[in-house]
Amino acid sequence: MPLLYEEINLKINIVFASRDISRASLFLETLGRNGYSVITAQKAKEVMSLLTHRACDMLLLGQNLLDEDGLSFLKGLRARNKILPVAVLLESPDTILEHVPAGLFQQSEGSGIHSSRPGASPKITFKLAFFQLGADECLGYNQDIHESMARIRAVLRRTSTQQPDELVKMGEIELNLSSYTLRISGKNVPLTAKELDLLYVFLSSPNRVLSRPYLIERVWGYNYFGSPRTVDVHVRRLREKLGSAARYVHTVPCVGYKLVPKGSN
Repeated sequence: MPLLYEEINLKINIVFASRDISRASLFLETLGRNGYSVITAQKAKEVMSLLTHRACDMLLLGQNLLDEDGLSFLKGLRARNKILPVAVLLESPDTILEHVPAGLFQQSEGSGIHSSRPGASPKITFKLAFFQLGADECLGYNQDIHESMARIRAVLRRTSTQQPDELVKMGEIELNLSSYTLRISGKNVPLTAKELDLLYVFLSSPNRVLSRPYLIERVWGYNYFGSPRTVDVHVRRLREKLGSAARYVHTVPCVGYKLVPKGSN
């Protein structure tokens, strides 16, 4: 069975976007206790910048941002990105919208948007509205926190785009994700958890230049505040243990590293 981030110990990074960060403090604290790394943003432009330039596994969206309502933001996001998992955190998910922004929805048979009389504003709950615009899950502040965490894990399982095989091979390298062990030319090579995580990121991104900040976010998570040079230390130790297979890991000056598979130009 394919393994997910949680099983291979890579950090799951979540962007929480809402105008009221403090309202979600308990929720965010619980995410942290469950091993997720969270970064927050309050404005639409800031959120889009994070999603563009940072490693993000899920967007947790509030009902409103400081400069845009959540529905409009989600509609714009889905026009650009249909893959990113989005969960919405709402004050009252079943509350009827008092006003549906013009052009936000196309009324159609079976859409779930109903009007009591011709020309009247359609009736729709916040939860249904967010689902129709592409949310993968809708959560409520008053919902049981353990159920909310379970629902977030379920979304990540459903939407994961990186489901590696149990055995990742490249040349003489064999990384077993079931036993979390490494063999080089048939011999067992002991690695630390972080070294194994780092090697997996390299193996799953061949011929791609991986910057130090990207590797930090993927292996250590958003909430790591140490020096990016930590990456250099771990790569050096990994290379020492890889022996002759270390030739696949190339340094990209001033940027980071790239794994070049055997036979690649």
